[in-house]
Amino acid sequence: MTTSFELGDKKFSIELPEGTDYLRMKGADKVADPVGAIRDCLENPIGTESFSKIVRKKIDENPAGDAVIVISDNTRPVPLKGEQGILLPLIRILLDEGLSADQITVLCANGTHVPLEDSVFKEMIDPAVFELGIRVVNHDCLDVDNLKFLGYSKSGTKIEINKLYVNAHIKILTGLVESHFMAGVSGGRKSICPGLIGEDSTFVFHGVPNLDSVYSHDLILENNPCHEEALDVASTVGADFIFNVTLDHDYNVTGFYAGDMIKAHLAAYEKVKDSVGIRNTGPYDIVVTHAGYVGKNHYQAAKTGTASIPLLDENSYLIIGADCNDPDPVGKDTYRKVLPYLKGKSSEEFIELLSSPEWTFVPDQWQVQMWSKLFKVIPQDHFIYYAPQISEEDFEILSGQNGNDYLPEKDRYKKSDSNIPLFYHNCLDSLISKLKAEGRKNIRIAWMSDGPYGIVV
Repeated sequence: MTTSFELGDKKFSIELPEGTDYLRMKGADKVADPVGAIRDCLENPIGTESFSKIVRKKIDENPAGDAVIVISDNTRPVPLKGEQGILLPLIRILLDEGLSADQITVLCANGTHVPLEDSVFKEMIDPAVFELGIRVVNHDCLDVDNLKFLGYSKSGTKIEINKLYVNAHIKILTGLVESHFMAGVSGGRKSICPGLIGEDSTFVFHGVPNLDSVYSHDLILENNPCHEEALDVASTVGADFIFNVTLDHDYNVTGFYAGDMIKAHLAAYEKVKDSVGIRNTGPYDIVVTHAGYVGKNHYQAAKTGTASIPLLDENSYLIIGADCNDPDPVGKDTYRKVLPYLKGKSSEEFIELLSSPEWTFVPDQWQVQMWSKLFKVIPQDHFIYYAPQISEEDFEILSGQNGNDYLPEKDRYKKSDSNIPLFYHNCLDSLISKLKAEGRKNIRIAWMSDGPYGIVV
C-alpha cells in the first residue's frame, strides 16, 4: 500500500503494510472562487459592518490614526499571497479609504517563537505588499519597552500586549482556524494571546494547571482554561475586524470568515469541527503518522504526538517522521533546557516536578508538558521519532527512541530528507517482527494521513 504526504513544501511516498487502516479527516471542499469569496466576505462580514465602512468611520474619527494588521508566523500556513491571500485585499481597502502606506503596519504575532528574518517574510507575503511600501515587523515578547500593561486577567495573568497593536487606531487580526492541542482551535483571540503578549504573560496561559486540564485539548472550547484565558486577555484590547481562514490538507482555503472577533471565529470553529474529525477505531498496535507543515522543529511536532493519543493504549507504538527545517531543528534554548527533565521519567513524575515550589517556571516548558501527555499512555520506548536535521547529540535529550537507529549506519545523521521513507519502512518492519516474536496476532496498524491536523473524536 503506497501513500503520499507532505512535510512543508516537500512530498514523500512510503509503503505501508497491507491491511493498514487509512485514517483521514472528512475534509471540506475548497473555495471555488477565492477572489470573489474574499470580496464577499469583506463586504458582508459576520457580526460587523463591512470592512470598508469600519475603516471609513475610524478614519473620520482620526485621519492621522494608523492601522495594524496582525499576521501569523511561518509555523502557520495562512495564505498571505496569491489569489487566496487575505493580506493584500485588506491593505488595498485601507489605502482606498485614505490611509497612506506609512500609516499601515503588518505585525507578526510570534508569541514566544523566534522572530522571522526579512527573507522569510518575503517568502510568506505577497510581493505587492512590499512594493506598496508597507512596513512588516516582528512582535518580540522579550522587548518590555514595546509592551503595554493593561491590568490582570480573571485568572491572574499580567496582561502586557504589544504597544503597536494596543495604540493602533484600526486593529485587524488575520489567521488560520485549525484544531489546537491546548486551546481547542487556533485563530481569533489567539492572534493576541499568546501571539502579542509579553513572555511573563505566557506563564499563566501556558501554566501547569491549565495544560493539565482534560479540557485543554483539540476542538474543545467549553470549559477549556486555555481558550478562556486567551479570550479574556484578547478582549481587553479587542479587534475592529478579523479575517480568518480554514484550510484543507492541501492548504486550499475551504472558508473565509471575517468580522467580529468572537462571532466570526466561532463560525470558523464550527466548520473545523465538522471537517477534521476522525472516528476513533483504536487502540492500535502501531500508529504511523507525520509532523506535517507545522513540524518545523521538535517543539512544534508535539502537536502530532498529542493528536495520536486517542488511538493508543499502553501496549501501542507510535512512529512520527518530521522534516525539521528550522535553523534550530529542536527548538529554543528554553525548550532544550526542559527536555532532559522528561526523558526517562513518568508523566506523573514530570508534572510533580513542574508543580513543585522549588521549580522555576521556564518559558517553553509547556510544550514539554504536552509531550508528557503522550507518555501517560505509552512508555517512552514505544515512541520512535525521526527528523534528519536533528543531530546525534540533540537526540540524547529527546524522549523516545532515536529514529536513526532504524537506518543503516552510513545513512544516520545525514541532513538529507531522502532517508525519511527508508526510516518508515525499516521501523515498521522492525516493530512488526518484534510484535510477532512476542506472540501478538492480527497486528493492527493505523496511518494518520493528515498528521497533526486530523483529530480523533
